Amino acid sequence: MTALKICLTALLSIAELFLLTKLMGKRQLSQMSLFDYINGITIGSIAAEMAISPIDEFWIPAIALAVYCIVAVILSVLTNKSIKFRRIFSGKAIILMDNDKIFRGNLSKAKLDVNEFLCQCRLAGYFNIDDLQTVILEENGQLSFLPKSDKRPINNSDLNLSPAKETAPIVFISDGKILHDNLESCGKNEIWLREQLKDGNFPPIEKIFLAVCENDSNKLYVYEMNDNQMSRDIFS
Repeated sequence: MTALKICLTALLSIAELFLLTKLMGKRQLSQMSLFDYINGITIGSIAAEMAISPIDEFWIPAIALAVYCIVAVILSVLTNKSIKFRRIFSGKAIILMDNDKIFRGNLSKAKLDVNEFLCQCRLAGYFNIDDLQTVILEENGQLSFLPKSDKRPINNSDLNLSPAKETAPIVFISDGKILHDNLESCGKNEIWLREQLKDGNFPPIEKIFLAVCENDSNKLYVYEMNDNQMSRDIFS
């Protein structure tokens, strides 16, 4: 019976945690602010306690979990409407380097030493910091890099080119199953898909692992089922 009760309370905690996370939004899944990080850890700890709480005491951590969620939602609303609240709870960006000057005081404020700063620059692909115009520590703890104008990659506007607009390929078959909604969203149907597969001498649908289509050109890319494993480890 004890094991059954733990299974029940665990399922209930998972259900509540899922619903509250949906309420708080996808921010909990992305790069978090300091408050989001603290809130996420605390909610996880309370959810773990809920999973092993007796049935008659299940409501205690459940209420605490709901309170944390409500506070998070309220603070989210306040930070969206007030710059002052936003700076208090989310922080603000810090300029670490600009115009060939590294600001030691800002590095200290950001709790970064020069070695870690250089490491982050290298991870971003800038082994020579002289290539950088500005480096900013963002609110979520990530560094943003603005290269100097003569060091940034050449783009189409620099060459006065106007390439055709591209759209993301759409998945039509996944794991041997036709995704009819995706077909309909492109104005196509299963008959069209089967004709394309037949014309391209592709295997039957149930043997196709993935099929994607370029919406502009109607070009179909098909990947067959393959349960074999790569025996060669070329990256070690």
